[in-house]
Order: sequence, then C-alpha cells, then structure tokens
Amino acid sequence: MTILMVTGILDRMEVYGQQQTPTNQTTEFQDTFDLEGCNFNSRGSNTYFILEPGHQSILEAQEDGEMVELIITVLNETKVVNGTETRVVEERESEDGELVEISRNYFAVCKPTNDVFYFGEDVDIYENGEIVSHEGAWLAGEDDARAGLFIPGDVQVGMKYYQEFAPGMAEDRAEIISVNDTLAVPAGNFTEVLKVEETNPLEPDEREDNFYAPGIGVIQDETEKLVKYTLP
Repeated sequence: MTILMVTGILDRMEVYGQQQTPTNQTTEFQDTFDLEGCNFNSRGSNTYFILEPGHQSILEAQEDGEMVELIITVLNETKVVNGTETRVVEERESEDGELVEISRNYFAVCKPTNDVFYFGEDVDIYENGEIVSHEGAWLAGEDDARAGLFIPGDVQVGMKYYQEFAPGMAEDRAEIISVNDTLAVPAGNFTEVLKVEETNPLEPDEREDNFYAPGIGVIQDETEKLVKYTLP
C-alpha cells in the first residue's frame, strides 16, 4: 500500500514504515490506508474534528423555502466495526421540524497521527414519522467496503482521499482546498478555517464545500451553517 499523505513526513515514515509521497503532487484520490499502523481509539480529537462524548453542533439553512436543521452529536456509545471499536456520532436532520433522517456514524482516531477514520454508518430515512429506507448505509468489512480517512491529523493543501469506500454504495471523496479561510456563520466569526471540497464518482455532477474551524469542528456543511455548539 502506498500512503500518499504528508502529515509530518518523518513521523509518517516511522509509523507506516514506508516511503511517503506528498499528496499535493498526486492527481489520484487515495483509497488504501495502512490501518495496521494505527493504535485506534474511540475517543480523541485533531485540530478540526472532536470525537469526545458531549460534543454537539447544530447547523441550519433555508433550502427551497424550508428550514433545514442538522444536529450532530458525539454519543457516549461505541460500536465494534470490522474489529475496531468506534465512536458513534449521530446526525439528526429535519425539515420544518419534521424528522427526515437519522444516521449513526462510526469513527475512530488513529494514534499517534490523530487521523480520524470513518468506518461506516447506519441510516434511517423517514417520511411522515415512519422509516422508509436505509439508503446510504455501509460498514467497513462488509461487501468489499473499507474504512476511509475523514480528516487527517495534519492537513495539507492538495491532499485527496476517500472518506467512504463502499463500492457502488458510498464513495465520498475529499480534497483539501485551503487551511486559512475566514468564515462568518451565525455562531461566530472563525479564522484558520479548513475548506474541504467533497465529490462522489457515483454522482459526478455534484460538488460541495464543507468548512471546519480549529477546536470547533464543522461550521458549514454545504449550505447549512453552524448556529450553536457545545464543547465536551
């Protein structure tokens, strides 16, 4: 496996035991990771992602005349996925007060690099208060799915990698665009903001930009902007 990340080159070489190639020199999205080099923990954080129970972010937006609310909560729950204990992060989305989706996402932190890996999600789609679908659900270790890199511990502009790798089901990809943006959202004004462009080869015409603030986490998810947050 070739590790293309440069999150502290000397540290990476020591951890993974192989030569590194700077990510900003590749045109390909990295889709394999040497997880055996990780000491995984279901709690922890890096600059842009907090995986501690009690951390919560509330984002809102007006979309097509409806108020969309997304509540992201790090739960005091874990789940073993493909042999790794992961932390459960719940995303609860509603439109004009009506619940439309609950997803339970599974993350773990790789030590000592503080890379956050994504091991899958369980999804419930709602209509009129009833579950009608589980579209988008996937788990590492099932149907050729593998854990993806969600946010590196040391981000570098130009890094390109798969956040989800479940062929034909979930293939979100990320590219680090900037690490020094400034962004104002209802919850405040933030600097040194990380900008990530997400694409998906299953939906090649769609792109979205997400923004993360140091010590806070996500402050804008596509059009939804942070209005309130609780630190653990």
